[in-house]
Amino acid sequence: MAVEIVESSMVTAGEATPEHRIWLSNLDLLVARSHTPTVYVYRRTGPDSDPAFFSPDVLKAALSKVLVPFYPLAGRLAQDSAGRPEISCTGEGVLFVTARSDATVDDLGDLAPSDELRRMLVPAADVAAAGILAMFQVTFFRCGGVCLGAAIHHTAADGLAALDFVNTWAAIARDVAGDGEAAAAAVQRPWLDRTLLRARSPPAVRFDHAEYSRRRGGGSKLPFDSAILPMSKNQLNALRGAGAGAGKRLSTFTAVVAHVWRCACKARGLAVAGTEAATRLYMTADARTRLHPPLPRGYLGNAIFRASVVAKVSDIVAAGPLGAVAEKVSAATARLDDGYVRSLVDHLEQTAAASGGAAGLRKGEWVMPESDLWVISWQGLPLYDADFGWGRPAFMGRACLQFSGLVYLVPGRDDGDGRLDVVVSMEPESLVKFKDVFYEGLKC
Repeated sequence: MAVEIVESSMVTAGEATPEHRIWLSNLDLLVARSHTPTVYVYRRTGPDSDPAFFSPDVLKAALSKVLVPFYPLAGRLAQDSAGRPEISCTGEGVLFVTARSDATVDDLGDLAPSDELRRMLVPAADVAAAGILAMFQVTFFRCGGVCLGAAIHHTAADGLAALDFVNTWAAIARDVAGDGEAAAAAVQRPWLDRTLLRARSPPAVRFDHAEYSRRRGGGSKLPFDSAILPMSKNQLNALRGAGAGAGKRLSTFTAVVAHVWRCACKARGLAVAGTEAATRLYMTADARTRLHPPLPRGYLGNAIFRASVVAKVSDIVAAGPLGAVAEKVSAATARLDDGYVRSLVDHLEQTAAASGGAAGLRKGEWVMPESDLWVISWQGLPLYDADFGWGRPAFMGRACLQFSGLVYLVPGRDDGDGRLDVVVSMEPESLVKFKDVFYEGLKC
């Protein structure tokens, strides 16, 4: 499928914004030093001849307005005198690209993440060398549908912060288009001060943060494919009920994660007779509401961190209800309170000091072995609130994934069907087997 670039331009804030530098927390420095690529797909809802549908002029005008409160995203990634990354609020702007394709939205298939999807629909990453923090591409399809591809630098914003930006941009666009009912007036201004996540002095590490002490550097990434596996509301309810056994009903997150972990171990053939092979499950958590007091609403930065649990493969794949596996998942997340998060930030401070500075937090490339799995849940996030004046997106998701063994839990649009999509990346042969055991296990 071919995509033709029509126009590229830099969009700057519509008013003067402060010029200063923003200190980055240890959680900001630990995430991938790259852009997070996402895609929003919209189907035309009005007349085919409506020239205003997803008007680039409206989008750019709204983007110029939203960059006033979110001005750090119009800056550039820089370094201080000691080499520690920071955001320089230069006001240079964000990249906005307009493109078109002779294909249709349906030609995109189920929009499973892939390098090809990223290449076609999200701005090229080579401009990242200049430290640009946000890039957007609007692609118009022959059928009248539109795709908005977004690439926001992970160092500048985690998933919720990036969604806050895009959804605020959309609310302002509704005003610009004359259909927002003063939506912009109710916009939550971002919280820019990241020192709320500064380490304590002296650091007080009270937990074992093993998931931050391994798996970086050495080895090579496994080849992988990606797939979207939808789960219906009935399948989710059956899984929650069957997994609980005689105990209380499992949460959707706990039940699905336990099921995915078991299926991954089976599909990858990790259970070898006569061995005590181990598997590690990573999970991403949000510190915003775990801290006391919680981080302010609209916190613009990274407040995510990872937790993990290790188990014998034989225990994970053992026959019977998911209850025992679910208990391991629940125990790993139950301890993630204010004390744990503060201990983690202090641990990262000590790690940086022992490895020659902040750059030491990301020495080597992340390499995850075949025995491990990393689950990230987007449940509860405002994924489908980006209505720019022409309706909510029909689809929102990752354009591509970074490595094998990565799983996203993505809720369907809140249209009453209760669907949950499991987006998984895995070695090609293992992925084929994973699909089989995944749905076989849902026949509860």
